[in-house]
Amino acid sequence: MKPPELVSATQAELDEILALAKAAFPQPQYELLERVLATFAYVMLALQNAKMTLKRFRHMLFGQQSESRAAVCKELACRAADKHEHAGGAVAQSSGQPATEGKKSKGHGRNGADAYPGATVVVCTHPSVQAGQRCPECGVGKLYLAEPRVVVKMAAQLPIGATIHHRVSVRCRLCEATFTAPLPAGVDAGGKYDASCASMIALLRYGCGMPFNRLDALQSSLGVPLPDATQWDIVSKAIDGPRLAFDALIRQAAQGEVLHNDDTPARILTLMGERRAKAEAAGEAMPASRAISTSGIVALVGAHKAMLFFTGPEHAGSNLARVLAHRVEALAAPIQMCDALTANMKGDFKTILCHCITHGRRKFVEVAGNFPAQCQQVIDSLAQLYRNDAHCKEQNMSAMQRLDYHRGNSAGLMLRLHLWMYKQLAHKQVEPNSGLGEALRYMLKHWPAFTLFLRVPGAPLDNNICELALKKAICHRKNSLFYRSERGAEVGDIYMSLIFTCQSCGANPFNYLQALQKYATAVALAPQRWLPWNYLAALQNGA
Repeated sequence: MKPPELVSATQAELDEILALAKAAFPQPQYELLERVLATFAYVMLALQNAKMTLKRFRHMLFGQQSESRAAVCKELACRAADKHEHAGGAVAQSSGQPATEGKKSKGHGRNGADAYPGATVVVCTHPSVQAGQRCPECGVGKLYLAEPRVVVKMAAQLPIGATIHHRVSVRCRLCEATFTAPLPAGVDAGGKYDASCASMIALLRYGCGMPFNRLDALQSSLGVPLPDATQWDIVSKAIDGPRLAFDALIRQAAQGEVLHNDDTPARILTLMGERRAKAEAAGEAMPASRAISTSGIVALVGAHKAMLFFTGPEHAGSNLARVLAHRVEALAAPIQMCDALTANMKGDFKTILCHCITHGRRKFVEVAGNFPAQCQQVIDSLAQLYRNDAHCKEQNMSAMQRLDYHRGNSAGLMLRLHLWMYKQLAHKQVEPNSGLGEALRYMLKHWPAFTLFLRVPGAPLDNNICELALKKAICHRKNSLFYRSERGAEVGDIYMSLIFTCQSCGANPFNYLQALQKYATAVALAPQRWLPWNYLAALQNGA
């Protein structure tokens, strides 16, 4: 194929083409052209980035593969085999040993009855015999209670169901007095939507990422319509109790021993529109500051995890300062785990800084194809470090025991790795501005924060716990795309924080959100008693 003539176009020229095409093209073809030109502009801007490598560019276009040690080693081995084959060498033949089958995934798709704590339990008694009677089979033995035979039956149901009550009315023909049948016992005569509706809609939208319009279409197809605007009214009006619990969760998280924080991009249409209008008024192509993020903060408070989300123009550091403003002054500074981005540490607070080793490792994974031997050494050393930490978890060691174990088994490993990295740069064995040189300089620059686990009890190795929490926000963003307003983002943050904190501590988020609505007055009086891990005690004590 003959290579095309290379052209360059400015954003203004692309916008002019789109303006001409809008009047001439049908709407579907115009939208396709708009997306093609937007992709072209995005790719060209990415290629102009000095830090963009071919591997990063491939990940940006086709998605990122696993960074596990096994996957990286397999990729390096394949590269080495290809290189050897292209050089004319013979590819190593099989050793004759039988190939080992891949490990089967855990689980088999079946769950026992104990896996259904939310199911309704029905006790079935025998119609003709019971414990204590003589056996009708032999007439001699005495019957006793044996292990019950358990059968699990499951049935589908609507996300939001509806029941129509036809209340029979009779009227006196003479005085026209009307007598209407009452509603069945337990049916609230107040509103059309009870507390379970808000809880289920919040779980579907903010816990599973189902947009309001999709639930609207599903409900309509099943004969129980629930418009998307009505769904928003339901969850927004039920926010008072959850907001009080969210504020109490923030105060509780501020007292945590370890706090993880990070950001992921988000969209709020009203903020984006305001900034676009200001930019157009100023004659600028793009707003000077347009970053909108969802900050994830995971605080380890004793045996519990408080998971907080904040969406808006503030970054993770500013939102962490908002949380730590509630910290008791007598407490020592907490450990803060994050990557080395300035935005994660920007704020008026004092912490013991700890950086994520996984982020440092990722820089070597990205350039492993160009520097296989050096990157393999770093990856293997960090793999041994994680094996040591996994041993501490398996043995259920305390923070001090874990610290002593790492000092005895990981300190020498990290010291050797540090000396090797330093010699690579000091002896000019690596070009400082190469991909490997940048990875080495990043690790050496932040080495004290990477090795805090060797000096402070309880310091984590990585920020994976926060990365997993942010996947919840990413799931919501990929499905719902955006929040319409800052009010919508606030409501979403509250529900997401409570739902995923419930999941982390094993509480039922559906029952929890219902309790916050039903006992909103009691929640207002003592919100600290209505956190996801202790609200059941409040219910048992007669809330």
